[in-house]
Amino acid sequence: METTIVCKSLTGNTRLLADVLSEYIKTKVQDLKNECCIPKSKIVCVGFWTDKGTCDEDVQKFLSSLHDKKVFLFGTAGFGGQEDYFQAIIQRVSAYLDESNEVIGSFMCQGKMPKGVKDRYIKMLENNPEDIHIKGMIDNFEKALDHPNDEDLERFKVVIKDIFCS
Repeated sequence: METTIVCKSLTGNTRLLADVLSEYIKTKVQDLKNECCIPKSKIVCVGFWTDKGTCDEDVQKFLSSLHDKKVFLFGTAGFGGQEDYFQAIIQRVSAYLDESNEVIGSFMCQGKMPKGVKDRYIKMLENNPEDIHIKGMIDNFEKALDHPNDEDLERFKVVIKDIFCS
């Protein structure tokens, strides 16, 4: 069955996942711009970056436009490392799909964030030097720098194989 891959990536993290998926299912990745044609294929893979705990507005609109599709959701988040956090994001993103669609699988992993995020955290820390929450945010930023890493990509390949190559 023909499959479409649509991706919105801010820093390249989600695009990396989309490219891995593309290799496995032999389908080109379409970058989601402000407007995107609704795919004719029955299976649609939608990649997104996390914006305030969900997908950005362009992805929200695209998901809302889908009807009677099998949907595979995948994305990256600057914060994370915990599966329950990732599942909460997937639930929020899935809510943009109407009931005629079926989510056939999902994958999330941590991704590096733009340097401007760390700069913002450092300014926050200057104003509140003892704030342990801000120190944790800076620590998370550093941990995220090597993501998606080889381990993330291997986990993604396992999910892809289970869904698309069985």
